[in-house]
Amino acid sequence: MKTIYLDNNATTRVAPEVVAEMLPYFSERYGNPSSMHSFGGQVGKELRAAREKLAGLLGARPEEIIYTSCGTESDNTAIRAALAANPGRRQVVTTRVEHPAVKSLCEHLVKEGYRVTFVPVDQSGRLDLDYLYEHMTEDTAIVSVMWANNETGVLFPVEQIARFAKERGIAFHTDAVQAVGKIPIDLSASAIDMLSLSGHKLHGPKGIGALYVRKGTKFSPFLIGGHQESGRRGGTENTAAIIGLGRAAEFVSDHMEEENTRVKALRDRLESGLLGRVSHAVVNGDPENRLPNTSNIAFEFVEGESILLMMDGHGICASSGSACTSGSLEPSHVLRAMGVPYTAAHGSIRFSLSLYNTEEEIDYVVEHLPPIIERLRQMSPFWQNACEKTA
Repeated sequence: MKTIYLDNNATTRVAPEVVAEMLPYFSERYGNPSSMHSFGGQVGKELRAAREKLAGLLGARPEEIIYTSCGTESDNTAIRAALAANPGRRQVVTTRVEHPAVKSLCEHLVKEGYRVTFVPVDQSGRLDLDYLYEHMTEDTAIVSVMWANNETGVLFPVEQIARFAKERGIAFHTDAVQAVGKIPIDLSASAIDMLSLSGHKLHGPKGIGALYVRKGTKFSPFLIGGHQESGRRGGTENTAAIIGLGRAAEFVSDHMEEENTRVKALRDRLESGLLGRVSHAVVNGDPENRLPNTSNIAFEFVEGESILLMMDGHGICASSGSACTSGSLEPSHVLRAMGVPYTAAHGSIRFSLSLYNTEEEIDYVVEHLPPIIERLRQMSPFWQNACEKTA
């Protein structure tokens, strides 16, 4: 059975071009890039070339890039660095819909005595900008707002927010893990101080991320050790992965137009096909201002996990908006923040496409998913109650 992979916001396939670029660094070119000898020194030169490729994708300077192990480390580093650089400021401003890499850290910071303001969103997942701006104060050390939501794909006006923060002398960070490679980014023309990304979200390998730190931004290392990354992140470089991330940056840059045309058209084809065949279904989030590859659809009166299990039986991979914890099913914090009704939040499925998806795959999903929803609804007491009320 063929696998139809529509879970690319979770992780992407490593592009074959990226794999080919990485392979020599597991065998022939295994030198330590920090070594004095030419065998390792040559690898160091190739790492610098990879850094230039990533910087080119972001519109940044190569020296503004710090390699990390993942997006989570990048997020933690950025926020911790801002707090260390501003010890007299005790407030962090973020949103209610951040990825756990930021959300969980901020909740932990509260236990450390910091004050965290979580900015609300409306029913379409759009930020309450008035609330955000009102809560930026002289006590704010950093504002951290994701560029694109990982569940709904909704895009936030981070460049506008960054300018507002800069005018008030407040550091601004964005978790751009889902945005990099899908939409154009030019950090040279923005006021963003720090930006996080992760290789495995843009057809690169897992275990590699990066943090952009604008030149002149106060910065305190999160990992202290050797001189690597100009003393900003100790630890021997993950050479093969860094090379892979550089090639992945080239790959997504070359295919960004396709991402915003063909892939977007596939997403729209999926939505129109499903919404046309399934009643009581709706797209969660702003239908216009979102990533070109992401669709979060609520199928009312059914459980998301059941949908996923039955789709998996047909070789279809996607994600649920719910998580089973402590024996109870809880909707995602993103959908709760948006005020999505209980009957819809539990049946929300995230479809996230990539360059490797085809029309045939989308049509297969449109053919097989509606009968799954119908079957599950026939077994759902919530659906039966809804039918009785409308009878």
